[in-house]
This record gives sequence, C-alpha cells and structure tokens, in this order.
Amino acid sequence: MLALSRGEDVSAAWMVAAALGSYAIGYRFYARFIATRVLGTDPTRATPAERLSDGLDYHPTDRRVLLGHHFAGISGAGPLVGPVLAAQMGYLPGTIWIIVGVIFAGAVQDMVVLFFSTRRDGKSLGQIAREEIGPVGGVAAVVAIFAIMIILLAVLALVVVNALAESPWGAFSVGMTIPIALFMGIYLRHLRPGRVAEVTVIGVALLLAVIAAGRWVANSEMADTFTLSPRTLVIWLVIYGFAASVLPVWLLLVPRDYLSTFMKIGTIALLALAIVITLPSLQMEAVTDFASNGEGPVFAGSLFPFVFITIACGAVSGFHALISSGTTPKMIQKETQVRPIGYGAMLMESSVAIMAITAACVLDPGVYFAMNAPPAVIGDTLQAASDTITSWGFTVTPEQLAAAAESVEEESLLSRTGGAPTLALGLAAILADIIGGDSMMSFWYHFAIMFEALFILTAIDAGTRVGRFILQDALGSLHPRLGKLRSTTWLPGVWLTSALVVGLWGWLLWVGVNDPLGGINTLYPIFGISNQLLGAVALAVCTLLLVKSGRLKYAWVTLLPLTWVSVVTLTASWQKVFSGDPAVGFWARRDQYQEGIDSGQLLAGAKDMGDMRTIVNNATVDAVLSAALAVLVLIVFADALRVCVKAARHPESVRLREAPYTKSRLIAPAGLVATKEEKAELAAAGLGPGGGIPEQADRRARQETS
Repeated sequence: MLALSRGEDVSAAWMVAAALGSYAIGYRFYARFIATRVLGTDPTRATPAERLSDGLDYHPTDRRVLLGHHFAGISGAGPLVGPVLAAQMGYLPGTIWIIVGVIFAGAVQDMVVLFFSTRRDGKSLGQIAREEIGPVGGVAAVVAIFAIMIILLAVLALVVVNALAESPWGAFSVGMTIPIALFMGIYLRHLRPGRVAEVTVIGVALLLAVIAAGRWVANSEMADTFTLSPRTLVIWLVIYGFAASVLPVWLLLVPRDYLSTFMKIGTIALLALAIVITLPSLQMEAVTDFASNGEGPVFAGSLFPFVFITIACGAVSGFHALISSGTTPKMIQKETQVRPIGYGAMLMESSVAIMAITAACVLDPGVYFAMNAPPAVIGDTLQAASDTITSWGFTVTPEQLAAAAESVEEESLLSRTGGAPTLALGLAAILADIIGGDSMMSFWYHFAIMFEALFILTAIDAGTRVGRFILQDALGSLHPRLGKLRSTTWLPGVWLTSALVVGLWGWLLWVGVNDPLGGINTLYPIFGISNQLLGAVALAVCTLLLVKSGRLKYAWVTLLPLTWVSVVTLTASWQKVFSGDPAVGFWARRDQYQEGIDSGQLLAGAKDMGDMRTIVNNATVDAVLSAALAVLVLIVFADALRVCVKAARHPESVRLREAPYTKSRLIAPAGLVATKEEKAELAAAGLGPGGGIPEQADRRARQETS
C-alpha cells in the first residue's frame, strides 16, 4: 500500500519485519499442520540413519548439527544472486514472491521430500520416482534430474570462481575452512564425542581468525600464492568436489557445512540488525518499467515468468529436493525432525534472499544498473555508462560511479555482472553505517565477497555427493553385474562415480569460465529454468506419493505449488527456446551470431570470429538442453498423472515402496530446543541434549572411564 498507493518512501526495515513475521506464522501453523496431519510423522519409527548406520553415509547426527549441514547444503548461489538480479523489476514483485513462495511452495517441497526419502532408506529423488511412477516416467525423471544436477553444480561453482578469482583474501580464508573442518570432524568423532558446543566454540574462533588473517595475507608476500586465476580455481574446485564426495560425511562434509552456517547466519543476522538500526530507505522503484516492457539490461524478459525463474532458490528450488533426498535423510535422527530441518532451513534460506534483494535495492539505482548491465549495453567508460543509465530515468554521474569504486578500493565497478559484487556493495554500505563508517567500506565489501564464496561452496560439496548417489543408482540398475555400483561402501564404485560427476560439471564450468559473453549471462538463465523444472518434478513425485499413500484429500498441499511452478517454468522454457528476440531466445541469438559469421561481421561481446563461433555453440547447447529438459519433465508429469488416477480409482492396486516399520531405540528431541518432557526423557536415559541410543551412550561412558 505504501509503495503503490501513497507513493511514500519505504524503509528496508519493513521488509525484514514482513518476512520474519510471515515465516513465524508459516512455521508455527502451516508446517505443523503438514507434519502432523498430512504426513503423520512417527517418533517411534527408526530412521535409516539408525537402522543402516555405517559411519560413511548413514550416520545419526545431532539435529542442530544436521540443520547446519542441511542449510549449508541447500543454500547456494540462488538466494544471493537471483534476488539481486531480479531487483531490476523493482523491490516489490521479488519480495512478495520470496515470502509467499517459500511458505507455500519451497519449504513444503523440502519437508515433504525429506519425509518420503526418510521413509525409503534415504533414497534419491530419481530412485523414488523410478520405483513409484514406473519405468517410463522414472527413467525420464532420473535423466532429467541428473542433467539438471550437473548444470546447477556448474553454475554454483562459476559464482565461486567469479568471487574468488584474483582475490588472495577470499581464496585464503575459504581454503582454510577445509583443514578447520577436518579437525572438527576428528575432534567430534574421536577426541570428544558429543561435545557439540565445545567444538562449535573452537571452530568459530578459528574461522574468525582466518578471516582476519586473510587481509594480512592479501597485503603480504604470500598474496601471489593465493591469487588464483579463474582456470586455476576450476581445477581446485574439481579436486575439492571429488574429495568432499568420497570422504566420510563426519570427517569433512558435515563439520565444514556446520562451520560455514555460523558465518552465514551470523552475517545475515548482522545485516538484519544493521537494517533495523540504520533504517535505510529503498532507493529502487517499487515496480520499474522493465517489469512490463521486458527490455531490462540485467536480463531480458517480462516480469512473468522471468522474475520467478531468476529468483529461483529464494522461494522454491529443485536443488533442495536433491539434498532432502540425498545426504540429510541418511543422517536424520527422527521423522519428527523433518519440520525444523526441512521446513525451517528453507525459511532460513528465504531470509537470505530477502536480505539480498534489500541490499540491492538500498543502493542508488544508477549504481545498481552500472554494476549489472553488460558493456555491450552501457559501454566501458564512466561517461558512456552515465549517459545510458540516465536515459533510462535513473540519474547517475561519472563522479558517483568513480566514488563508489574508490570506496571499496576497486578500480571500477562497471559491469560486475553476476549479482555477487552488487550484494557485497549493498552489504558494505549498510554494515559500514553501524561499524566503522566510510573507512570500513572496503573491509566489509571484501568480507562480503568472501562470505558469498563460502556460502555457495558448501552447496557444491553436498551437491556433488548427491550427484554421486544418483549416478550410482542409475548405473547399478542398468545390468545385474553393475549392481555393486549401488553400494556406498564399495570404494572403487564410489571413486568412479564421483570422478564422473565432478568431471561433467567441471567441463561445463570450464566452458562458462571461457565464455565470451560471460558465463553467468550464458548459464544463469538455463540454471533458473533447470532448477525450477526440477522443483516441479519433486512436487509431482510428492503429490503422487500423497495420493498413493491414501492422503488424496491433502494432495492440494503439493499440487497447488506444482501447478504454479509448472506454468511459470514451462512458459519460460518456451520463450527461452523460441522467442524471436535475440536477448531472450537461444535460437534467435544463435541465428544472429551465425549471420554475423556468414557476413564476416563482429557483433557485441565477441573479440574475434572464434568468440562468435563459441557464442553460436553455447546458444545451441542452451536451446537443446532447455527443450530436452522440458520434454523430459512433461513425460514425468504424464506418467505420474496416470499412476495418480489409477491409485485414486483402485487404491487396492497400489504398492508403496516404504521400508518396513522398525521400532526406534534412539531418543532425541523433535525440535531444536527440547521440551520439558523431552529433557526428562533424555536425562532418564543418561543422554545429553543431542540424544542417542542409551546402550551406546552407556558403552561410550564406560570406555571413557576406563
């Protein structure tokens, strides 16, 4: 009302209050309704972490640590980059979609997928789809899921490369989190088992130390060692992804994600506090002209459907379904914990998206567009950029652009596309108002760059491991002789499938790093479409399982978001493939640059004919991938609908692939904070706040005593 009807300035604090209040209501009532009435979570039923514990992939994990791991695993580039890019449409459309979308779509998907995977021994989304839908839709789902997974991991890695390239401070700080995580894993597993609070204090202290040391390294003789080119970073990321995929979860994956969560939540909480204290006004318009004319310089296309595709992970993300059916269900202690871990972690990610769009919208709009529009649109000089942006109705002078770059000790901020630098500048501007003033702008800017890289890197390690699970299952089902590949304890199979996964996304990352138009400009549209298509597949599988399990009257819980996400994403897919506008359609872009090659003319973004041919090839690949994924998803929908109709008409013919009921011996609270009754139960069993199996706790106590 303030934004559209009364024309008043709107404080960013309103956005924080609206988001947090909505999240609290959604979690308290809607999430509880789904957990208790729709899903029927059973605290007496043993989870796969308890029944199949092997110390490698299946491992009962303290709910607080697991929340940190799950949040770190799902929170990648989307909630940071997408909302920043979507700010070109104005602050209002993106903010509304982030809040409404997460409560009724994103968090619902994450929690329901986590529940159904937990009921099925922690099987992946693709494996569940193949078993519950049938061979045709199941195979289409597996192929689509794996292809989308590779695309998502490549784009996540590309954002990390863009953030850490030529940045010794960021490379050192992020790199040092790996040995810290290894130490935490050994400490918690062997040195001081169960001492979560103790290892947390040590880990956070070490993390703060390496962040502070990063600035010293950047100004020392060691700077050259940690100043890495984009191509070098690709190699290191591939090596890290492989290692994170094959090492036991307790050694690297869980402690590193848990550690990074403190930095993520701490930074976002600090930003929220700074907004409440400083009360900055939103400088961006509520709804810009670009929302209707589709001619935005950051990305082309109208508000519908592209603002929903661009925001991606902040509201609903298919990638999350892979984590919710990958690592997390193999570690969750109790079914009742799906609410705080599945629904709650997604609300946390959505809060990150709110902070990201807020940070972008408190900047001067002229500076925002100067940072996010490509050189082909605004030119490569301050004067040219100023003239172009002013012609759009957003006044900015060359002096303002120069001062913004100087304030963060950068030579230039022009065309720093990808969203990460814009978010860093917004964060720096807000945080500097309460800590350090203008003299600290540079510190906060580079801190934010490093924060974003660490934020995204944690999604790569969990995602690679999930990709390995998917590939193991897919290859193992091809022939009986390959069945051994499904085993998570057969190391040759683990190493082979991990190498294939990192090799595929590593190749696509290499293509993005060397793309003439910029990897983000080429890969991010297909990232958004792929991610939302995967979300539609996950919601379709959830709807199918609700129907097959006799919960037809509750199927609307996942059917409504499925309908909306499908309409939005398939519309975007059609436009990206077949639109006649080269700024939107992949085929149109391909034809435009091919005609340039045929006539011997260099077009914007290309330095030579080699670049022209690369752009043609990349546009062709994008078009083919987008069309193929949409077709695969439609096949999944059709086959799932067939099974749903059959289950509704003939319930007696339904066969669910749930694991048999096994009574749980493990005792653990359902929420992050134990109730009075839960505390009494833990105390009577001789267990700490993290819970566990009483017999194992007694055995461990005797060993420590002896």
